[in-house]
Amino acid sequence: MAARLALLCFPCPESDDGSPVSSSVSIATDPRSARSTDQWWRTAVIYQVYPRSFADGNGDGTGDLAGVRSRLPYLKALGVDAIWFTPWYISPLADGGYDVADYRAIDPAFGTLAEAEALIAEAADLGIRTIVDIVPNHVSDQHEWFRAALAAAPGSPERQRFWFRPGRGERGELPPTDWVSPFSGGTWTRTTDPDGRPGEWYLHLFAPQQPDLNWNHPDVRREHEDVLRFWFDRGVAGIRIDSATMPVKDATFPELVHSHGPGEHPYVDRDGLHDIYRSWRAVADSYAEPRVLVGEIWLADQHRFARYLRRDEMHTAFNFDFMMRPWEIAGLRESIQSTLDAHGLVDAPPTWVLSNHDVTRPATRYGRQDSSFGFAARRFGTPTDLVLGRRRARAAALMSAALPGSLYVYQGDELGLPEVEDLPDEARQDPMYFRSDGQDPGRDGCRVPLPWTALGPSFGFGEGGRAWLPQPQWWGRYAVDAQAGDPDSMLTLYRVAIRLRRTEPALRGETFAWVDGLPDHVLAFRRGEQFVCLVNFGDAVPLPPHDTVLLASGELDGTRVPTDTAVWLRV
Repeated sequence: MAARLALLCFPCPESDDGSPVSSSVSIATDPRSARSTDQWWRTAVIYQVYPRSFADGNGDGTGDLAGVRSRLPYLKALGVDAIWFTPWYISPLADGGYDVADYRAIDPAFGTLAEAEALIAEAADLGIRTIVDIVPNHVSDQHEWFRAALAAAPGSPERQRFWFRPGRGERGELPPTDWVSPFSGGTWTRTTDPDGRPGEWYLHLFAPQQPDLNWNHPDVRREHEDVLRFWFDRGVAGIRIDSATMPVKDATFPELVHSHGPGEHPYVDRDGLHDIYRSWRAVADSYAEPRVLVGEIWLADQHRFARYLRRDEMHTAFNFDFMMRPWEIAGLRESIQSTLDAHGLVDAPPTWVLSNHDVTRPATRYGRQDSSFGFAARRFGTPTDLVLGRRRARAAALMSAALPGSLYVYQGDELGLPEVEDLPDEARQDPMYFRSDGQDPGRDGCRVPLPWTALGPSFGFGEGGRAWLPQPQWWGRYAVDAQAGDPDSMLTLYRVAIRLRRTEPALRGETFAWVDGLPDHVLAFRRGEQFVCLVNFGDAVPLPPHDTVLLASGELDGTRVPTDTAVWLRV
C-alpha cells in the first residue's frame, strides 16, 4: 500500500565505471544544526493559504483568519514549517486581493489586524512561521495614492507615482503603446478630466483596477520599505514578492519586439530591479532573526534567474520551470538539473512547487494529453483522465518532496483536489476569464473552498452552509475527514512524506546525485548515501535491491514498480 513499509536488502548503485554513486557534499545529520535553525527556509515545507478558500470562521461564505486559526492544528499535523498567505489586505478583490488598497489593514472580510497578529503568534507557538504577500508592481485603483492622482492635474506630483501618459493619435485617442496584458487585452486605460473630456492614459500591466507604480519615485521605494517593517515588526518571518520581475519599466515605453537582449525587455527583468531588492534585503537583515525574501520570478534564462538570489538580494524564488513541465522524464530531469545548477552558482536553495492559486491543479493537469502548464493554452473542454492524473500527482508529490531545497504545497493539493472545471459562468470572478471574453477558464477552478468534512452543505468549510465559489456535489469524497484515517489517501501520503523529510538524515541535507544505469523510462536520484527516490514513467520495472521501502506513491506489484509510480528507498 502507498504508505506501508517493506524490508528488503539493497547494495549501493554503481556508476557507469563500476564505482559507487555518491556525492562530495556533506549532509547535515542534526536537525538542529546551525544551518537548519538559522536558515530554516533552505529545507522548509511551506503551505500556501488562499484565505478566501481555506476555512470560514464566521459562516458568511468567505474564508477568514478565524477559520485559519481554527485549523492550525491541521497544519501542525501535516508537518509544515511555514504558512504563506496570499494578500489579506483591504482590497476591492478585482484580482483576488492582488489589487491592494491598504497594506496596513486587514480586509474586513478576513478579520482585523489584531486577529492577524494573534494568528502569527499562535502559529509561532506551534513552530509554524508566517509569510505574507507584497505586490510591488501595482496597487488598487482604490488606493489613496491613485485616487489622489486621478483628482490631480496632468504633470502633478500625485501622478508621478504612477505612469500617466498622453495618448497617440491626433486627439490622443490611441494608447501610448500596444503592449498586451498577461490578462489579455490592452495595458492602458484612459482617464476622464473633471470637465468630462478624455484625459491621459495610465499603465496597468494587469487589470485596469491595478495601476502600475513608478519605481523611479522615492515615495514608492520608501513606502514599500516601511510596509516591510510594519509586518516584520508584527512577527512575520518573510515576504513573498508578487510579479517580482515587473516593477521597473523603461520610461521611454518602446514597443515590444520579437526578442530582447538580457535586461532589454521594457518591463520584465530590468537591471534596476536589483537595487530595489538589495535595499529590501538590508531591511530583512536588520532584524535579530533575519526575515526571508521569496520572489515570484518567471524567467526562462536560468542565469538571469540566479541573479535575484545573490547573497544580498532574495533568499529563494519560485521554480516555475519545474511546475510547468509535462509529465515526461527527459524534460523533468532537465528541469531538475538546470535548477540545481543555477542555484548552485549563488549557493541558494532551490524550491519545488507543483501548483499555486494561479495554476491548474496537478490531479487534473497530469491527466491530460498535454500535461504541461501554460496560461495561453488554457481552454474549456480539455479532456482529462482523473485516475491517471491522480496517480501521477501522487508520484510527482514524492519526487518533488525528495529533492533538495524547500517544498511548497498549495492548499488542497495534499487532498488530491482536482480542478473544478464546470463552475457556472455567473459564479466566475477571475479577470482572466472576463478579459479573454470567456475563452480562458481563468483561475477560479483551483480556488474553490476546501472540503473539510464529507458531509454538510459546505463540506465543513463554514457553518453558514455556503461558499463564495460553489463546491461540486462530489467534493466530499476529497474531504479531510474522509482521508485522515485512510493509509492509502493522498493526505496520508503527504503527511508521511513530510515527516520523513524531517526524520531521514539525507533529506535534511542538501546532497544530490543521479542514479544512472537504469531503464530509460526510470528517473532515480540519491540523497546522501542511504536514500534513493525512483520514479517510473513507463512499463513496470523490478524494484532494485534495497533495505527498506520507506514510501511508495501507489500499490506495488509484488517487487515491481508500476507505471507513474514513485518510491522512496533506504539503501
